[in-house]
Amino acid sequence: MGHQLHNWLVNSIHDRELMRVVKIHFHGKLIDIGCGTKPYRKCLSGLVTEHVGVDHADCLHDKNHIDLLGTASCIPVESASFDCALCTTVLEHIEEPESALRECRRVLKDGAVAVYSVPFIWHIHERPRDFYRFTNYGLKYLFEKVGFEVLEIKPLSGFCVTFGQLLVYFLYSFNVKPIKYIPVIPALGMLIQAVCYLLSKVDRSYIWTWAHIVVARARKEA
Repeated sequence: MGHQLHNWLVNSIHDRELMRVVKIHFHGKLIDIGCGTKPYRKCLSGLVTEHVGVDHADCLHDKNHIDLLGTASCIPVESASFDCALCTTVLEHIEEPESALRECRRVLKDGAVAVYSVPFIWHIHERPRDFYRFTNYGLKYLFEKVGFEVLEIKPLSGFCVTFGQLLVYFLYSFNVKPIKYIPVIPALGMLIQAVCYLLSKVDRSYIWTWAHIVVARARKEA
């Protein structure tokens, strides 16, 4: 939450869809995997009874909101400890995503729901720890392989939003040293995002999505 001007469009869409699904599925004790600064702690406070954030010691973000030091593939808790899980734009930064999803399934109770957001068409970021992009088919395969039932995989945009937002990021790349700050770029960036937001109302070209929201339920183990 608390979006910056250069990525207001995708973050607004992301958070709207995220809140839609968590209001339906979240309750009880939540594990926030790769929590960073716990940006959703306030809006989730009325939905869950406990919000436990896990992140690694070398996290690039403020570490004051981390409750458990660990990794997505090694969470220091007992199995079946949580009623729900959240992981937003983290899976692409993990060397072994299948291992991370398997660990998420381990710490969830049977029937618990995990909500992930995962990029598809997006630029390299948080380098050098940026390893993967995921199609909806790949996501379904991975989640089902490790013991989840996929309830929903929703694309977050069509071509217009994806192209427009990446264009804004490209323009902002010129506002770095030693080039002098160009004041017109933020205004142009907001204009592009506003136009793309309007176009998104009719754009259904979801094969060009920048990311997906995944909602998956932990299957009862045999």
